[in-house]
Amino acid sequence: MIRNDLRNIAIIAHVDHGKTTLVDEMLKQSGTFRENQAVEERVMDSNDLEKERGITILAKNTSIHYNGVKINVIDTPGHADFSGEVERVLKMVSGVLLLVDAAEGPMPQTRFVMQKALELNHKVIIVVNKIDRADARLSLVEDEILELFLELDASDDHLRSPIIYCSGRQGTAALDYKAPGENLKVLFDTIIDYISPPEGEPDGELQLLVSSIDYNDFVGRIGIGRIERGVVNVNAEISVCNFHEAIKPYKSKIVSLYQIEGLKKVPIQTAMVGDIVCFSGVENINIGDTVTSVLNPEPVPFVKISEPTVEMFFYVNDSPFAGREGKFVTTRHLKDKLFKEMLRDVSLKVYTTESADAYRVCGRGEMHLSVLIENMRRAGYEFQVGTPRVIYKEIDGALHEPIDKLIVDVPEDRVGYIFEKMGIRKGELLKMNAVGSRMRLEFLIPSRGLFGYRSEFLTDTSGEGVMNTIFHGYGLHKGDVIRRSEGSLIAFETGEAVTYGLHNAQDRGLLFIGAGTAVYEGMVVGVSPKNEDIAVNVCKKKHVTNMRASGSDEALRLNSPKRMSLEEAIEFIKDDELLEVTPMNIRIRKRILNNDMRMKQKFGDKKG
Repeated sequence: MIRNDLRNIAIIAHVDHGKTTLVDEMLKQSGTFRENQAVEERVMDSNDLEKERGITILAKNTSIHYNGVKINVIDTPGHADFSGEVERVLKMVSGVLLLVDAAEGPMPQTRFVMQKALELNHKVIIVVNKIDRADARLSLVEDEILELFLELDASDDHLRSPIIYCSGRQGTAALDYKAPGENLKVLFDTIIDYISPPEGEPDGELQLLVSSIDYNDFVGRIGIGRIERGVVNVNAEISVCNFHEAIKPYKSKIVSLYQIEGLKKVPIQTAMVGDIVCFSGVENINIGDTVTSVLNPEPVPFVKISEPTVEMFFYVNDSPFAGREGKFVTTRHLKDKLFKEMLRDVSLKVYTTESADAYRVCGRGEMHLSVLIENMRRAGYEFQVGTPRVIYKEIDGALHEPIDKLIVDVPEDRVGYIFEKMGIRKGELLKMNAVGSRMRLEFLIPSRGLFGYRSEFLTDTSGEGVMNTIFHGYGLHKGDVIRRSEGSLIAFETGEAVTYGLHNAQDRGLLFIGAGTAVYEGMVVGVSPKNEDIAVNVCKKKHVTNMRASGSDEALRLNSPKRMSLEEAIEFIKDDELLEVTPMNIRIRKRILNNDMRMKQKFGDKKG
């Protein structure tokens, strides 16, 4: 059976190439919203973090109707750290819209997601977006896309993929960039004409591959996937099995069934081959599971998600301020939350350790793990995390480490700074070419060499540089990389920071805190330019005598403190430091809080 009334597509692209903005216009022009309905920008980015950062983190489903055909659209993340989201949802679709920025051209994530789409033999529609940019390079970008296809060994059919020129912001599409369109009709027509409709056996035994998981406090876990074969009904008895794991199929029941219509879930009683559905009632459903008939539990092959490359240790908070600001603070709370997140995020791995209060969490990159940390603190969790580390592998008896491909786009006069930092961080130049008045450089660099580099990069390029990374593969260990040469300014005692103490401390380095901040012994309150830690007494008050009053502190001037963001703090901490995360504050601290004990260990180690 061929479902000519249905098309399933995903929109894939590098970060900031305009996927979500284009989906906005597709929804508007297909009549999903009322004419007088107020709709916010990037309506698919519904998560608070997505709105704040302006990026897509979670893949999301929507649908539009055009000329009697329902088009299921999946908006995917463009950042490399969330590429696991893209890998799994590609199994739900029959074709992809490959979005490429008309000025930047194909970027690292474009290559990665394109390779995954070609492996599944999906049909591709190339969409050159942002053609209204003043620096658009339309003919050159078209050539770069075809070169990318050739490098990825694309078939002749893929090389003949249609090219559409779009402006997502203006909501226009055309087959010729010299004659811009007035709406997205060309894009809708091409999707219906070129993307293959789903097909399968409606009378066969049920097969539904779960590619995504949602969660609801009322109904529990919700599975999302496409029906590969057969029909599914509400209250039907089903069996659950998995292609990769040798688990025994177990029976369950579909309690409720939904389809996505626009931005809403609409309850239905039955669905058939090709439909993308959401269902609840199966308590332990996981990504990669197959919902099948009880009579014939036959799993669908599922793409093996790429392994994590970065790990961090999560600890129960044991600082002097523990339990003051968080709602969930115990070992049980931390464990339950981490393992629940692992079920929802296929790229995340969580392992227990010898300590009951510590968990090893592995992910795709610093941003991947920082988003997890931010979501947890916003949900009321209080905990501590250690330094991010790469995951090493031993291959043929030699130590290998993850290598990233780094692409930077910088003004010409800043190239020297990039080469200097790449030398320190073991970067190896692959390619260098001019793009307009700017230079584009490609490096292979150890993943650990990029820790803490993003803020340095923005400083070195005066905020004008653009950097993108993607995992390249495992390579031989490159030797030691100096991650941070500065020391820390450490609070000498517990109390409240005052102007007099801070004024004396700011001569030693850059402070992270202001007057009135509660501190404890061993808490990091600033950074020292020297390569050594310095204890400072930020709680020290001026003694009152008959010659001076304590109010004379008001004459002292303090420099503005540097307020560390979560990412900056994660990049900053050294191996002997921890990051205390609570819903209200982010504090950097030493693992050993007592100054005397820390000194004894330091000099004892040197003596030994």
